[in-house]
Amino acid sequence: MSTTTTVTQAEPITAQSILRLFPDIDTSSAELDGHDAEQIRLMDEVCIVLDENDKPIGNFSKKICHLMTNIDKGLLHRAFSVFLFNDKNELLLQQRATEKITFPDMWTNTCCSHPLGIPGETGVELEESVAGVKNAAVRKLEHELGIKASQVPIENFKFLTRIHYKAPSDGKWGEHEIDYILFIKANVDLEPNLNEVRDTCYVSADGLRSMFEDPSLKFTPWFKLICNSLLFEWWEHLDSGLEKYMNEQEIRRM
Repeated sequence: MSTTTTVTQAEPITAQSILRLFPDIDTSSAELDGHDAEQIRLMDEVCIVLDENDKPIGNFSKKICHLMTNIDKGLLHRAFSVFLFNDKNELLLQQRATEKITFPDMWTNTCCSHPLGIPGETGVELEESVAGVKNAAVRKLEHELGIKASQVPIENFKFLTRIHYKAPSDGKWGEHEIDYILFIKANVDLEPNLNEVRDTCYVSADGLRSMFEDPSLKFTPWFKLICNSLLFEWWEHLDSGLEKYMNEQEIRRM
């Protein structure tokens, strides 16, 4: 896996410093031509750019962070993946909307998105960063699925670990993220944003395994990666013993 340049924390985070690290970054807008207008607008959101140790080194737009030309130069950003379970211990899945620019129409975990370079969602040290991604998770659960913040209290999210992975979407777009894994158990009311989410369903562990065997279904690469390595073991301990998997300090490189 490619790695990202490490910035010493003595160096201030400025537009100049990050552009010095990535002088050949692709900032053109032509790649967005022909896509859905709302999804193009969301590509202007500001992601947190990281070094390989999950320390912020600046901000770039979601579009810049997801172009494979930039990922191949080492550009890495922070993300989170929420796994929401109901009182039957069924996992809520979503199918990404056709309008999505990256990984359209693919099934994935409840919510996958990014903390933004805005107050309340950033962080340098792990504790502060976890708090930031939890705030971002509440924001995106409402944006994508219509889940009210009152149904997913911040204190009910459980942070398990961070996963560093890289995955192409097509020849143009991809992901290169340090992904914070969050579990929450809650019964929620859904009102999906159809520009974000094409479909939803709750599945048992065996039901998810059956979905993976269906060749007509496509899944996001990070979801398959987490499922094939860690998810089912975590799921077995959802009500008892999950604590031993929580608050991992080391980043898992995948």
